[in-house]
Amino acid sequence: MEGTGMTSWLNEIFDAPKPVIAMLHLSALPGDPGYDSTAGLSAVVSRARRELAALQEGGVDGVMFSNEFSLPYLTKTEPITAITMARVIGELLDDVTIPYGVNVLWDARASIDLAVATGARWVREIFTGVYASDFGMWDTNVGEIARHRHRIGADNVRLLYNIVPESAQYVAERDLASITRTTVFATAPDALCVSGPTAGAPTDIEALRIVKANAGHTPVFVNTGVRAETVEQVLGVADGAVVGTYFKSEGIFENEADSSRVEELMSAVRSLRSGFLASA
Repeated sequence: MEGTGMTSWLNEIFDAPKPVIAMLHLSALPGDPGYDSTAGLSAVVSRARRELAALQEGGVDGVMFSNEFSLPYLTKTEPITAITMARVIGELLDDVTIPYGVNVLWDARASIDLAVATGARWVREIFTGVYASDFGMWDTNVGEIARHRHRIGADNVRLLYNIVPESAQYVAERDLASITRTTVFATAPDALCVSGPTAGAPTDIEALRIVKANAGHTPVFVNTGVRAETVEQVLGVADGAVVGTYFKSEGIFENEADSSRVEELMSAVRSLRSGFLASA
């Protein structure tokens, strides 16, 4: 990888360059409109256990638990969400063999709290900016979140900032290059994530290049829309990838993870890594 300083924390957590973090989308939870109260939490845990097995068998480098089916999302979640996620993750921990992170959509404070409760190594969230979103006006307070992180002893939890959030647009008329530079300078993210408009939607490669060119030593992840046939292109720019929808059966967001699709993409990644190491 380029420069040990830029990727030192990635090397501490992951065993391979250009790590691929798989999303483990938890089913709708208590309080969510889509929650199946008849099947109950046992069904949520059972599906999550099957998907965890598929993702790990397929060879991903890390896994991130999120409440992806808590649609429509809240920007300040109800306590039951993170509490339930902690229970589900706790029931799975004996089966987890790779590094893991968490994401409580879309609540940075709750995400960090959940990371502390479950021993997660990182969180991914919206930490900066003001947005017009599908969920209403979306304001953040990164200084407050940074202090909360320190106060609860979570300084070792890495923060992955969504710099191009899904389903939202920056209110200020600023270009992506300047947003990247000031975010890195003023708020000290551990990594930046560049997304398409929704889960599974391709990330604009030019936006990815702009963020990478202006992020300095901060690692940059491609956050949505990675496919086996595009992974070489996007990892040619990014330092890692977050993959969710592609790993699902038939590549459909609502379906469960399919180990054969995981293996397909990870095979392409291993070939890419071999080429990278040969040229290093």
